[in-house]
Amino acid sequence: MDSGANDMAAAPNERRALAVFENLGKGLYTPSGYKGLIDFYLKNGHAPAAWKTIMSVLAANAAVVAPLQATTELTFGVCLLTGTATRLVAAAAGAFLFTLWLSELGSAWIWELAMPVVVAFSLSVSRAGRTWGVDAVLARRYPASPIW
Repeated sequence: MDSGANDMAAAPNERRALAVFENLGKGLYTPSGYKGLIDFYLKNGHAPAAWKTIMSVLAANAAVVAPLQATTELTFGVCLLTGTATRLVAAAAGAFLFTLWLSELGSAWIWELAMPVVVAFSLSVSRAGRTWGVDAVLARRYPASPIW
């Protein structure tokens, strides 16, 4: 079970790591690139009005949000690859991917992000990171902690 969980942890991670570099190359972590992408989702997507309001606020603050987006994605990838705070990071990545799916409604294939969302949330309730990751070292050192 542990090796399967580690294999599952690598799948959304590799995709996320590759997406970071792909998005970097497209300029999506610059304020203008980020704002352009969000404006595309606002114009072409079918997300709920409440979510579009949130996206509008994020687009208006693209100078802060764009580098924060890059940092968040890179941090998720590094933490999942090293098995650090795997459950917490996997839950956060699942929520993050769900919001991306919500943003893309109507402008992308609806099932495109379904599997990464399911895998990320599955990792958050599994023993991922408990074999070779930093979490495994911490679990051996602090076995009573429910975090690992």
